[in-house]
Parts: sequence; structure tokens; C-alpha cells
Amino acid sequence: MKRWMRQHRFAIGAALGNLGKSPGSFLFNVVVVAIALALPFAGLTLLDNVRPMSEQLSVDPEISLFVTPATTREQALALAPALRDILRGSNGKVVFVAREQALETLKAKNGLAEVLGTLGENPLPDGYMMKLDGFSSAQDAAKVDALAAQLRALPGVDTVQVDSAWVKRLAALLGVLRLALLLLAVTLGMVVIAVVFNTIRLQVLTQRDEIAVSKLIGATDGFIHRPFYYTGALLGLCAGIVALGAVTLALGPLNVSIAEFASLYASQFQLNPLGPAGMLALLAISAALGLAGALLSVQRHLARLN
Repeated sequence: MKRWMRQHRFAIGAALGNLGKSPGSFLFNVVVVAIALALPFAGLTLLDNVRPMSEQLSVDPEISLFVTPATTREQALALAPALRDILRGSNGKVVFVAREQALETLKAKNGLAEVLGTLGENPLPDGYMMKLDGFSSAQDAAKVDALAAQLRALPGVDTVQVDSAWVKRLAALLGVLRLALLLLAVTLGMVVIAVVFNTIRLQVLTQRDEIAVSKLIGATDGFIHRPFYYTGALLGLCAGIVALGAVTLALGPLNVSIAEFASLYASQFQLNPLGPAGMLALLAISAALGLAGALLSVQRHLARLN
């Protein structure tokens, strides 16, 4: 165990020594990798802030049901028990809206009284307004479609309208954003691997003679490879720290603009940085990408020196 730790301490020291020989080049590569990582990190931060808000939206869908013009008042009132039976599991409130009441409500709106007065007769049908409870998240809103389908199957029903479509659109939009962010992260992850790959290749070429001498005196492949692996991992880790720092600092001025916009909707929404667990996970991914680039470069270029 002590021998294993001593070998890795030596590898870390060798990696830091190699970086110290060309700090300018290392810092430049860190900046390049950090730029590639900053965009997916910013996207993850945005989704992490929007996701809880979308899941905790107060979703109380309303369903409007209108009977056919040929349906009598008695037939329309007779639908109430069937409606309550369908909505039993959702604690829905069923309110009958007579066509006369609907017309008066419509007339109360500015500019419509004179227009409706020219029609001569009431064109509106009887209907029901049903407000559903027990839908505490955007995911639950999908269940409303099943209820609407049952309501449309009732005799005498002409139209059923559901006002929760915006909730499903929001959920669909978040799904598209997640997929786009995943594709972007994969693409930029390949960029990170390519940058680290090229960095390690240059180091291997620079230390070719040193590597050849080490092999002559009996150094194993693992002994030679480890410093390059640590170099790649350190490059990815440092770039991840810079990218997270840049994203966190950018939230300050961004929240100023967001606060002005949110105040128009009586909201105090702000973007918060990722939690410690999320940051550690992203740093681990950054280091892993750097290590992957180093592994590929070492396996490709050191094999030619054998």
C-alpha cells in the first residue's frame, strides 16, 4: 500500500513539475477547456433553477363542457351526476352555467354588450365549469386528458375544452431543453477530450528522450504513463473550477435583470448557483474528461515509442 501511494505521489509531483515548466501553455489550455465547459454548466444551472419551479406550479385545471344546441335544459341538468362520477377521484367541483348566465357574463365585458345585442337571440349553449383539485405538479396535468376523453363520450356533449395545455407545453419545452443540453454537453465534452489529447501529445513529444532513457533503466509503462494521466485530470479539474467560477459570477448581473422582469409578475425568482453536490459532480466529470483525453493520447503516442 505504501509503495502504491509513493508511486502516485511521485506521479503527481512529476505532473506538477511538467506543468511548472510551461505554465503559460497550461493556463491557455485551461481557459480553452473552461470556455467549452462553461456553456453546458450554465445550462445545467438554469435547468436546476427552473425544474423545481415547474414541478411546484399550482396546477388547477379547469374543464369547460358545452352541450349541443339540441339538448334541452332538463337533459343538460341530468348530466351533472355523470360528471361528478367521472371527476370523483380528482375532487372536482361541478358548476352548471345556464346559457342566460353565460350571456350576461359575456355582456359584462367591455365592448361586447352592443355586439351581442344585435344578435337578437342567445347563441350560447348550456354548459358546465369543472375545476379540478389534486393536481399539484405539471406531470399530473397529463391525467386531465383522460378525464376530458370520458366527458366527450357523454350523450349530448358538443365541446370539451381544457385550459391546462400551457402546463404540458412547459413540460415539453423543458424536455426539449434537457435533450438539447445533453447533445451540447456531449459535443463540448468531445472538444475537451480533443484539447487534452493534443496537450498530452505535445508533452509526450517534448519528453521523448526522457521516456526512452526511463525505459532503458527498467521503468514500467505504468510508471511512465501516470504523470500524463494526472496532467490530463488536473487540466480538466482546473478548467471545471474556472468554468463554475465564471458561471457563478455571471449570475450576479444576470439576476439584476431577472429581478426587474420578475417584479412585473409579482415574483421574486432568481437564479441560484448549483449546490455543493452538483458542483462536485461537475468537477468530477471535468476531471474524468481530462483523464479520458490523456488516456487516449498516451495509448496512441507512447505506443509508438515502444
